Amino acid sequence: MKNLNLLKDICEIAGAPGFEQRIRNLVIKEVKPLVDDVLLDNMGNVTTVIKGKDSSKKIMVTAHMDEIGFIVTHIDDNGFVRFHTLGGFDPKTLTAQRVIVHGKKDLVGVMGSKPIHVMSPEERNKVPKTTDYFIDMGMPKKEVEKYIEVGNPITRERELIEMGECVNCKSIDNRVSVFILIEALKKIKNPPYDVYGVFTVQEEVGIRGAQVATQAIQPDFGINLDTTIAFDVPGASAHEKVTELGKGTAIKIMDSRTICDYRMVSFLKEVADKNKIKWQNEVLTAGGTDTSALQQMTAGGSIAGAISIPTRHIHQVIEMAHKKDIDNSIKLLVKSIEVIDKYNWNF
Repeated sequence: MKNLNLLKDICEIAGAPGFEQRIRNLVIKEVKPLVDDVLLDNMGNVTTVIKGKDSSKKIMVTAHMDEIGFIVTHIDDNGFVRFHTLGGFDPKTLTAQRVIVHGKKDLVGVMGSKPIHVMSPEERNKVPKTTDYFIDMGMPKKEVEKYIEVGNPITRERELIEMGECVNCKSIDNRVSVFILIEALKKIKNPPYDVYGVFTVQEEVGIRGAQVATQAIQPDFGINLDTTIAFDVPGASAHEKVTELGKGTAIKIMDSRTICDYRMVSFLKEVADKNKIKWQNEVLTAGGTDTSALQQMTAGGSIAGAISIPTRHIHQVIEMAHKKDIDNSIKLLVKSIEVIDKYNWNF
């Protein structure tokens, strides 16, 4: 896998839903030399355009820039910060984590909760809630309020590392797809149709950015890039795994928001087979992605599907993806765009 340093930068940079400025600026810097045009809409979506041989049809590829995070809701008399989640969290994953509060300057805080030593037996056995946690900034209220105010975003603190054949970091969901789209834009030359590569905002809080971007572009074909569950771990039954690391890029059949167009599913499988790209099916019964906006937010709908990246430990700070799956995802996207005009879309 090439350009690991770029993936590291993309994963580690802050960008909670609605506060994607930093990751957006990084993306714009990377893509400007690669495309014919870069557009920024009012919500903050970054749309890149590569002109094709035939402009009568549009291909739209999406990858969301935002990461799950938090927002400051209160600073108490002792300087402890209360927060609300931006995106879906399993509360127990907050235990013993560091976070970064993005106020007038970035400040590191720690997720605190009631120590087990002073919990009652009933408290020890209950399922934790996000409201059981607070952020300890290590400063009194007067100092905290010099830098932090209600409404500041908060992101998780964790560096990207290599682990065997995998990469591990916070925000692999969905920064790995941002990386894949950038790498694909480097390889797409003279496509058959105009290609709109869109880096979307606010996916983690309701697929918001992709909805407005799709309405503006009105694509004929849509391909979304996002992570998917790899539950290939001890205790998982075969039917629960969804995908497995190292078994190839995943071709989405459905998630809770989308049943992918059967033609797009068949097309992606055919391209993968012809180019000897390792792939696996993805049927995800819970969770939605920007694929739904691609499919539904254009007049008459688009022919939409998704290339998904198998990922373990999703929505934790230890998300893990296999380097070969990432490479295969780039290859499948590029090859699919190259031959999308050769396929019989009428069956």
